[in-house]
Amino acid sequence: MGISDSQERYVNFYTDFAFKKLFGTEANKELLISFLNSMFDGREEVSDLEYLNVEHLGPSAVERKAVFDVYCRNSQGDRFLIEMQKADQNYFKDRSIYYSTFPIQEQAVRGEWNFRLDKVYTIGILNFTFDDDPEYFHHEVKLVDVKKKNVFYDKLTYIYLEMPKFHKSEDELETLFDKWLYAMKNLGRLMERPQVLQDAVFTRLFEQAEIAKFSPTEQRGYRESQKDFWDLFSVKETAEMKGHARGLEEGLAKGKAEGLEEGLAKGKAEGLEEGLAKGKVEGERDKAYQIAKSLISLGVQPQTIAQSTGLTLEDISKLK
Repeated sequence: MGISDSQERYVNFYTDFAFKKLFGTEANKELLISFLNSMFDGREEVSDLEYLNVEHLGPSAVERKAVFDVYCRNSQGDRFLIEMQKADQNYFKDRSIYYSTFPIQEQAVRGEWNFRLDKVYTIGILNFTFDDDPEYFHHEVKLVDVKKKNVFYDKLTYIYLEMPKFHKSEDELETLFDKWLYAMKNLGRLMERPQVLQDAVFTRLFEQAEIAKFSPTEQRGYRESQKDFWDLFSVKETAEMKGHARGLEEGLAKGKAEGLEEGLAKGKAEGLEEGLAKGKVEGERDKAYQIAKSLISLGVQPQTIAQSTGLTLEDISKLK
């Protein structure tokens, strides 16, 4: 059922255009409602959503701005910040925490206020992994009392889905959540709607995702978004290969030198291990700068480069 990129029938869900069209528009909010309810599996019930402004400024004009992918709230006032993250970055957890402060602070009211807050969910759909456990891909994080091992505050939740770890085939899909993850991961590779995705909500998904039904303006927008996705993937893959090779080479050289210098007391093995670790760190830093330089040459906006690499805007400006 797979097809080549040049013959695709449905959009690649990981592109900005597809993600915002399918999950971020009023016309398709039933898709996002279904996905959220499948993820919560009865613990929360979303019956309706109101889309909110995705651009947020700090308390003063000089403070940093946050631009969300999709931001909405349900009829109970609970807020949902849904982000598609295509590439790893050094501080993606920090970014999640920082972004979650905006939905919290905006709940403050003028005049007297008792500090009551509505729930805030930050949901990251990740096209990369950050945890070493190959089976653990659905992370749900709350503030916890470390000693008692129970939830200290249940109104702030961070959910991360490591999509590369989801490997279920069509005949292994059991829940609606399984089906949503399968659809999102494989949408751009399908030529026809799988038999297992016959739920009514997927009728809407595949209708809205079919590229041939797009207006000329939508098709141009999607192709541009698709090109950005390909460019980022290509640059990331190249940088990873170069960074790995450089880190290994430098690590071996430093490990050997430091092992010899420390002598038999600490042993050559310890020096080599430490050198490999240092080389890996330096390789990761070089990889980030290589990605940034390549994205600059492709005309990608500095804010997008910062989100993709973890570099600051000041670092990026020095590369131009």
